[in-house]
Amino acid sequence: MNIVEMKNITKQFGDLTANDNVDFELRKGEIHALLGENGAGKTTLMRILYGLYQQTSGDILINGKKIVINSPKDAIANGIGMVTQHFALVPPMTVAENVILGYNDRFVIDRASIEKKVGEAAEQFGLDINPKSLVRHLSVGQRQRVEILKALFRNARVLILDEPTAVLIPQEVDVLFETLTRLCKEDLSVIFISHKLDEVTKITNRVTVLRDGKSFGTVNTADVTQNQLAAMMVGREAFGVKREVNTSSDDILLEIKNLSALDNQGLDCLKNINLTIHAGEILGIAGVGGNGQSELAETLCGVRPVSSGEIILDGVNLIGKNPAEFTKAGMGRVPEDRHEGVVGDLSVYENLALEYLDEYSNNGILDRKAIRKNAEDLIKQFQIKAKPNDMIRTLSGGNMQKVLLARVLSREPKVVIAPQPTRGLDVGATDYVREQLIKQSKRGAGVIMISEDLDEILSVSDRIAVIYEGEIVGILPAHEATPERLGLLMSGAVKEN
Repeated sequence: MNIVEMKNITKQFGDLTANDNVDFELRKGEIHALLGENGAGKTTLMRILYGLYQQTSGDILINGKKIVINSPKDAIANGIGMVTQHFALVPPMTVAENVILGYNDRFVIDRASIEKKVGEAAEQFGLDINPKSLVRHLSVGQRQRVEILKALFRNARVLILDEPTAVLIPQEVDVLFETLTRLCKEDLSVIFISHKLDEVTKITNRVTVLRDGKSFGTVNTADVTQNQLAAMMVGREAFGVKREVNTSSDDILLEIKNLSALDNQGLDCLKNINLTIHAGEILGIAGVGGNGQSELAETLCGVRPVSSGEIILDGVNLIGKNPAEFTKAGMGRVPEDRHEGVVGDLSVYENLALEYLDEYSNNGILDRKAIRKNAEDLIKQFQIKAKPNDMIRTLSGGNMQKVLLARVLSREPKVVIAPQPTRGLDVGATDYVREQLIKQSKRGAGVIMISEDLDEILSVSDRIAVIYEGEIVGILPAHEATPERLGLLMSGAVKEN
């Protein structure tokens, strides 16, 4: 029996059609994946179901009855809950207070009573969580359980999960999947938005694929392979770039010795980091977000000052030098945030020359012809789907990332720093970025790839270092690493130094 039916859903934003006559059905007790490239319309469709957007046309039926959802309040009243990637929790409050927040209209809250009720609900749904705990003391996986409990406490029978494993370590993913499987046996229905095809084939009953805002088809998960799902999403079967041959030499290109640095609050965020990167090597740095990855990338390109230690690139100590001097010495960094790495109101050709304008100026006058020629060459070389004059803000995430890669990699740096290089990218763009990093290592560059995606780390790296609370807690060859072993290191449960 269908608990949710979305019929002929169309959503337009001005001239853009995000959903084009989309049909979607959810059965009682199933886990149903929603797959598609970035911009395919998955999140828009689910925001319509949760009342964050209203459809331009089309109907929504819950248990066979046509309803109108104008707001999340309407969705919740109809038994629909949503857990987004970025949790909407208040860290200084307890689990019980967060669960009840917005649900209780009374000004005076009986703390003991709500803790008892929330504790009973957590037990009923098999969610291991203490209602008295402060949210700020919880791990990411525990916070996600609070969000799920919050939805179930409001009697949700349909749970929308948007990229629910993006911030979890492998052990937390296992717990989440066990929880979802158990809840679905008790008639909960789950819509699972994900980019990770291995997870989709492991946990779901059916898959609906969206392509360019349209429904491309719904299949039983048991009847398809990951390759076939990739083909439905992007029109080709091959996906999942892997490192085949280790091209590294014994030559040490970069030495990081006893590196320490402070965060923006003046607290220690990097503590005595020691790493070596060889020519032709890809060193993957794994860790749960917020453990010093961003700060490490910033120190390695001169943006963040260090408290102590050395950064020696090809025999030259870069400590005390500015970002331009780091670049000149051969350090190339792909910005972590695509949107911060470009100037949205400038064209593609201007953005491609941004960091090297002095090379294109003569007596203070820019040689725009040379800048445009540079852009035409790079657009061709890096397969960027754009024209030189296009405003960069109009590009897709994948093409914007290609512009950033082109700007950095075309200079053939000795070392490439790539923090979260495929975050938020779809299957096709992810493959492209990984191929480019492998290409850099093959020409003899050292590559430091910082990623929260363990599949990426395992498939592309030669060696893997794990960072936890600003320290390197283990370094191991990629062929000896398993998700379980990395997960224990990432959670701080063990050290292998």
